[in-house]
Amino acid sequence: MGVVVNLEGGKRSAATMARLMELTKDDMARVNELILAKAGSDVELIPELARHLISSGGKRLRPMVTLAAAQMFGYAGEGHVKLATSVEFMHTATLLHDDVVDESDMRRGRKTARMIWGNQASVLVGDFLLGQAFRMMVDVGSLEALDILSTAASVIAEGEVMQLGVAKNLETTEDEYLAVIKAKTAALFSAAAEVGPVIAGATRGDRAALRSFGANLGLAFQLVDDALDYGGNTSELGKNIGDDFREGKVTLPVILSYRRGTQEERAFWKQAIEEGACDDAALERAIALMHRHGAIGDTIGRARHFGEIARDALAPLQDTPQKAAFFDVIDFCIGRVA
Repeated sequence: MGVVVNLEGGKRSAATMARLMELTKDDMARVNELILAKAGSDVELIPELARHLISSGGKRLRPMVTLAAAQMFGYAGEGHVKLATSVEFMHTATLLHDDVVDESDMRRGRKTARMIWGNQASVLVGDFLLGQAFRMMVDVGSLEALDILSTAASVIAEGEVMQLGVAKNLETTEDEYLAVIKAKTAALFSAAAEVGPVIAGATRGDRAALRSFGANLGLAFQLVDDALDYGGNTSELGKNIGDDFREGKVTLPVILSYRRGTQEERAFWKQAIEEGACDDAALERAIALMHRHGAIGDTIGRARHFGEIARDALAPLQDTPQKAAFFDVIDFCIGRVA
């Protein structure tokens, strides 16, 4: 489709992750071992389905943030590995549940678990992974870390329900949409960043800084995903281009295009999003309208704004290799559309 703009930035964004990956590589090897161990079960379907999703790609950014945040404050125990694994299991469970709710067919170029094993198995294995995550949190023995991650799990579930409320609703406001992604995406990033300093015994000010960094990083990350759905590439995004459109998702580029459009353009959006007339020709027109009204550019602008807030949150902290890596992570998130 000729109007699709190149927003890939893949090589550039991958390069900015190098410092974080190097700092956490030894701990991530232990996380990966623990993932495989804790995804095991005598019930054959559970490890089979879990391995399908766990092995399907993804950079595992959230657990790397947890590990680096613990390192940043001199943590020397074993708890950060269990907490990082818990974070990854929570994320994986959310993906399983999301694909069922969204009726998604593909993720990262592969069939979703629900397409292979069905909705019921996907939901139940997601629940199993959440249970394993909470067992590991308990093993760490930090009530504060348990409180942060359990609260995040509750907020994520609320976000899922909020998303159902705005599904295919073109009257959704930008504030309402931001509330959804704060719950669905930013809450886990925020918790992942905060639990490291918690178990390292960092000050409340340091914890608050990491919490703010994570929350705003999560908002930036999701808004960039919103933009990439209308002009990225499948390997970078982790799903097929236009999936949000085909599923009738009201993301920020849609909200801005609809509100800025003419009466005739709004009729098109209603037909596409609310009535499901979302073939390739409709997607091509949707992208053209987004560019006409600056919706993709403004979505990226919002992402950059939250990225700057995340950067400012880190600024007062002592300079460490981990802090520098976190600045890189912000660049990575925004750089996917550079």
